[in-house]
Amino acid sequence: MGNKRKELRQKADQIIRESLEAVMPDHAVEKALENYRGLGGRTILVAAGKAAWQMAAAAVRVLGQVDDGIVITKYDHVKGPIPGVECREAGHPVPDENSFEATEKALEKVSGLNENDTVLFLLSGGGSALFEKPLIPGEELQDITKQLLACGADVVEMNTIRKRLSGVKGGRFALACMPAKVYAIVLSDILGDPLDMIASGPAYPDSSTCGQANAIAEKYQLNLSERVQSLLKEETPKELVNVTTQITGSVRELCEAAAKAATELGFEPVVLTDELCCEAREAGSMLASILRTHRKDGKRLCYIAGGETVVHLNGKGKGGRNQELALAAAPGIAGMPGACVFSVGSDGTDGPTDAAGGYVDGETLDCLKQKNLDVFTVLSNNDAYTALAAVGGLVITGPTGTNVNDVAVALLD
Repeated sequence: MGNKRKELRQKADQIIRESLEAVMPDHAVEKALENYRGLGGRTILVAAGKAAWQMAAAAVRVLGQVDDGIVITKYDHVKGPIPGVECREAGHPVPDENSFEATEKALEKVSGLNENDTVLFLLSGGGSALFEKPLIPGEELQDITKQLLACGADVVEMNTIRKRLSGVKGGRFALACMPAKVYAIVLSDILGDPLDMIASGPAYPDSSTCGQANAIAEKYQLNLSERVQSLLKEETPKELVNVTTQITGSVRELCEAAAKAATELGFEPVVLTDELCCEAREAGSMLASILRTHRKDGKRLCYIAGGETVVHLNGKGKGGRNQELALAAAPGIAGMPGACVFSVGSDGTDGPTDAAGGYVDGETLDCLKQKNLDVFTVLSNNDAYTALAAVGGLVITGPTGTNVNDVAVALLD
């Protein structure tokens, strides 16, 4: 790799690193607990989601101790013991037996509480899979989740269905905590921060309707049993009297952090959107076309798009939406020195891979051709991971401890 190209990658890595550091949940949780006062009874901590360990560790650090607690997070996301808190790891994006067992344990911990007790509920993205008590066989729930993922359903559509198949989603966990009060701190991973959709809203009244759930099932022609069809017709809680919620962290902050990091490196940043929601490869192609338009401006430019793209699975390859977005930009910036596009998931994992996302520059397409890899064939097989790994284009951060959507960046140096 030439010096110029190496410097460009280093700048990209610095923007990624500083952006993620800025949206770690520690400070957000500490701030949300500044005015927290218990009701005189017990405090039970329940943390669920990809950022659950980080949020729980911060909460116990602020409070000094809790009377009991549990963390339910993704595999390899527990970073050590937390005093007084049981740490469990489970499946994501498809729930597994560990998800179900850990959730059952959480329900045991909040049962039998009284009105002076408080459940400190720390919620982050990924909770839909990790925090689950299915009202149907686990294998059937896994199958429905896989169907929704494969057809490109967005997170709101997925959660509208999953709420109705769960004993804890759509406000049902808050009901299980009654008469105890629930103090919820929520790290948002959904555009617009809809509290009833983040992790399928276990402690928030559900705004979605049975009609919407059935329309989604019809839209994607989901293969559903009679039991599931019946559950989709049962309404979820629309009012909860025992919950106080604070929302903290969002993709907007992630975009602002990327812009700040780019500015410090001498780029002029433009936040295009913090509500990106389209096909991953379309977003990659769009960012590449923006760089082509401005390649002769004589400026050091940085274009930022935050949000969550989708991928329709047609192939059997390995990858994630951020890797696919980046790879799709490679043809558009081919031959452009000083141009790169990268996209990362703030949680450090992109799809069922160990990569946070992908990176391409003006030489990536030629490098792929030298490896006998055709970018369009790779994309049609949804195999971005394999291709990017072959040319040093994977972004590996490891689990970050936060989860506030994705950020895609296009640089023109």
